[in-house]
Amino acid sequence: MDHDMIIGIHSIAEALKNPERAVFEIVATDEGLEDLKKRGGLKSSEIPMDKVRLLDGHALQEEAKMIYRELDYEFQRVPSQVFMLVSPINIYEPTWIYNQLESRIPIKILALDQITDAHNGAAIMRTAAFYGVDVILISAKGNFGLGPGFSRIASGATEHVKIVRCSALPKTITKIKELGAICIGLSEHASGTLEEIPKMKPICLVLGAEDVGMSHAVSRVIETTIAFKPAGKIKSLNVSVAAAIAMEKIFGSV
Repeated sequence: MDHDMIIGIHSIAEALKNPERAVFEIVATDEGLEDLKKRGGLKSSEIPMDKVRLLDGHALQEEAKMIYRELDYEFQRVPSQVFMLVSPINIYEPTWIYNQLESRIPIKILALDQITDAHNGAAIMRTAAFYGVDVILISAKGNFGLGPGFSRIASGATEHVKIVRCSALPKTITKIKELGAICIGLSEHASGTLEEIPKMKPICLVLGAEDVGMSHAVSRVIETTIAFKPAGKIKSLNVSVAAAIAMEKIFGSV
């Protein structure tokens, strides 16, 4: 599609501040527009009023339902009575990462292997933005996809963390290693520790799906794997929670 539909007050506010996004239309009720200004922390000058179309609540939801169908997503009621249509977010090629590494820039990379749930993907992206991750690397097949629901849960993170999509994740991770990045995989079967991560080096944290973990192909090219050992009776974590803990341990101290 030639546009993204963004829902969620904070997601809309962050997209409005992103100069790379072209705003096509903001559809809102009177209350929704006021809510966007107040909760989004926006000045009146930051909202392109010539792009605003005011509707009543029922008409807004019906309009949203039609756009959801066009985008081929299952309809979810629009919260806060406001949504926005903008130019699509940029999806980068792996060469963007390679160029940064060749320039000796110590970037933070998060690679997601077989994570297909949009809720988990969006929650991970929001946490990644919190920890200053520069880029999320996903494969062209077996990723979570982007959509209105994703934008709402990500709470604006898509405007701050680049997305790189590759055709083969093992090949891309291998190239990242060759260019000097330390690649660390999270696996319940690992025995490695985080005690000796060199400072000021680019790091690529690799996460797999919570049910099957990293694929065998990706696991084979990871040089270091770590695990979180449970202290209680529950032995596993939701992948977005595990991602948050891993980012705190790896990116929170570098």
